Amino acid sequence: MAIQTEQRKVNFPVKGMTCASCVAHVSKALEDIPDIDSVSVNLATEKASVTIAPDADISLSQFSDALEDMGYDLAIEKLTMNIGGMTTPSEVNQVTNILANIEGIASSKVNITTEQAIVDYVPTISTITDIREALEDGGYSILGVVLEDDEPATAHDLKILKWKMGFSLLVAAIIMVMMVTPLIQNALPFKQDWFFLILATPVQLWAAQQFYASTWAALKHRTSNMNTLISVGTSVAYLYSIFVIFFRNTAVFNNYNADTYFDTSTAIVGLVLLGRYLEARAKGKASNSIRSLMNLQPQTARVSRDGFESNIPIDDVSIDDLIIVHPGEKIAADGKVVDGSSWVDESMLTGESLPIEKTIGGQVFQATLNGSGGLVIRTTKVGKDTMLGQIVRMIEETQESKAPVQRLADIIASYFVPIVISIATLVFFFWIILGPSPSHVYSMLTTVAVLIIACPCALGLATPTAIMVGAGKGAEYR
Repeated sequence: MAIQTEQRKVNFPVKGMTCASCVAHVSKALEDIPDIDSVSVNLATEKASVTIAPDADISLSQFSDALEDMGYDLAIEKLTMNIGGMTTPSEVNQVTNILANIEGIASSKVNITTEQAIVDYVPTISTITDIREALEDGGYSILGVVLEDDEPATAHDLKILKWKMGFSLLVAAIIMVMMVTPLIQNALPFKQDWFFLILATPVQLWAAQQFYASTWAALKHRTSNMNTLISVGTSVAYLYSIFVIFFRNTAVFNNYNADTYFDTSTAIVGLVLLGRYLEARAKGKASNSIRSLMNLQPQTARVSRDGFESNIPIDDVSIDDLIIVHPGEKIAADGKVVDGSSWVDESMLTGESLPIEKTIGGQVFQATLNGSGGLVIRTTKVGKDTMLGQIVRMIEETQESKAPVQRLADIIASYFVPIVISIATLVFFFWIILGPSPSHVYSMLTTVAVLIIACPCALGLATPTAIMVGAGKGAEYR
């Protein structure tokens, strides 16, 4: 990143955040970077926003390293570009240097044989337009772009989450029904608890796998999160139940009538996964609302340059270009009418159903629909600076901002996990020392109760998800 003479804000997506305590860990990691004035981390959008001090020279790798040290990752997208004008090895080095100096690019590989450049970049920091302009300033051109699409993977992940959630809840329901139905228990040709163990094992080892992965990542960096609580609580219930199966009728339990807790472990996993599934769907719908808003803009524009008309990509439109708009077409950029007259439908911006008359000198906006007349427009704003671009940016900033109650939720959640685990530990030693005989059984039961009763993620997820869904609805109804 180049040295800046004024304070500025940088936004980037963060992978690996699953609960509100993760927000505290990510915030702490970014706040520890020198010359960072303020940090705002949003769980619902999975993005971080940092304000950088004037004259600071902070590289993208510093953000990436700080996040990795805490067990998180900077979300990177891959872009493959066909480069025009690159024919010699020295030009490969020039292209590589140009890409290395673009803010937001994590890495790049340039191949002279295929005349392609493969770029890993952060889309919230640098855009395809930024990359195109930097290469054109260096005397090269982008002949084609292939952007890696992550939607199929997202849909696939959501489908897997749905299967895990459904399987866990089904197993929990089967176990609970069998536990309260003596007729079914008596009809079984085998011991009921062994059947419960067979059902609960794939829930604990497969469906709950993501909780263990997150817990391990946190432990490696000597931290904890809500997944730690879920992993510990369900594992204790599951392992205690196995212990009961093997030692129920031995001196270990001293004739105590011990029960298994497979219903509890499977139900907790299933209900938490249900919450994660609903949250993922809410995020997807809100993101789709933003995406549909962005898709309103036309993909090409008919531009008159040097007396010749040509269709060019919308990203290539510049300020002061003359855009020809035929009847029934969408307007490609914000600008002023320099020739022609027509009625323009601006309902997508204003909600006004009646078209507005536009004559010479009239202001028009990107993505509005031209009526039956022809217009020639001189562009005044393009890309992110258009009215549509500003609306999208405002919605995204709203999603990334935090209400006071959300900040309070983050603070409470950051202390919640260690407090619960500490209380469970104290309860265990209290009962094993002062509890009735067999004290070790009572200590295990009370510890399990403390761990599994603590409601994981409810406080940390409800508020940001509600805010994000509200923002998505705003984008939907705009």
